[in-house]
Amino acid sequence: MSLITQYKKERQSADSEDSSLPDKLNEFYARFDRENTSTPVPLPCDNHDPPFLVTEQETRRALTRLNMNKAAGPDNIKPRLLKTCSNQLASVFTFIFNWSLTTSTIPLCFKQSTIVPVPKKPSPETLNDYRPVALTSVIMKCFEKFVLSYINSLLPPNFDVFQFAYRINRSIDDDIAINTHKILTHLERKKSYARILFIDYSSAFNTIVPRKLYTKLVQDLKFPISICNWVLDFLLNRPQVVRIGNISSSAIVLNTGTPQGCPLSPKLYSIFTYDCKAEFPGCLLIKFADDTTVTGLVDNINENNFLRQIESTVQWCRENNLKLKVSKTKEL
Repeated sequence: MSLITQYKKERQSADSEDSSLPDKLNEFYARFDRENTSTPVPLPCDNHDPPFLVTEQETRRALTRLNMNKAAGPDNIKPRLLKTCSNQLASVFTFIFNWSLTTSTIPLCFKQSTIVPVPKKPSPETLNDYRPVALTSVIMKCFEKFVLSYINSLLPPNFDVFQFAYRINRSIDDDIAINTHKILTHLERKKSYARILFIDYSSAFNTIVPRKLYTKLVQDLKFPISICNWVLDFLLNRPQVVRIGNISSSAIVLNTGTPQGCPLSPKLYSIFTYDCKAEFPGCLLIKFADDTTVTGLVDNINENNFLRQIESTVQWCRENNLKLKVSKTKEL
């Protein structure tokens, strides 16, 4: 009926109420950037460690697989155009991609993002009542998938086995099944019980410190310097604006966190948190994306290991700039 009559429910316009709302939201979404004052310096690349490159055939295949119904990014280049002209554009973008990989530099236009806030409830009262939906370059998303595939090839098969998100053949069901099995098996013993802490972070993806991630890539995982430098450039100097209706905020340049809605961001978060693990006997630390569960299998009312694991996890969060959302962190 709405289609026949062309009736559209009148929506309350946020910009009609407060034209400064986009700027306020942009400042709110960028609030974690103020705490990060360090700017890491990329290491020189080893000549014996050439960067991986993309072939023209791979680029053409990626362009032809684009979903034409997806929205364009800040550059206003629609996926329909890229898909239709894939044969003509493949060589051009292959050159740009390989130049970026060789120099570990990403064009600024690829790093821009536009945030379209969506109300979480009918009448938003605070800035936190708006969910940020990011629009980024369609071209950059294609590029990121190549880098994501390469990074996955560098990681060992047993990398962060208790992270059940962002992995093939893993799901939330595996997360629940392992935790439940461990607890039920433990409860068969006399004088035993379990304690579980469900941890919730505040804007986990937005708090990643590029310097710390860079250190983990270079020193802990021994990734090639060229791809480490590329990832560092991917995270730094990212212009962001918030758009509500026809009103856009001033741009803010971000140097903290990962871009929202990008193919590479979940994997970078997984790498950033891979060293958040259980360290004491009788403890489990299981992750599904940014949802973390700490389980203590207690014998004879001795909870020391569980309490020490909680202290260790909280200390890890402090050192890695992850903010615990105390109001939503619960114990069972």
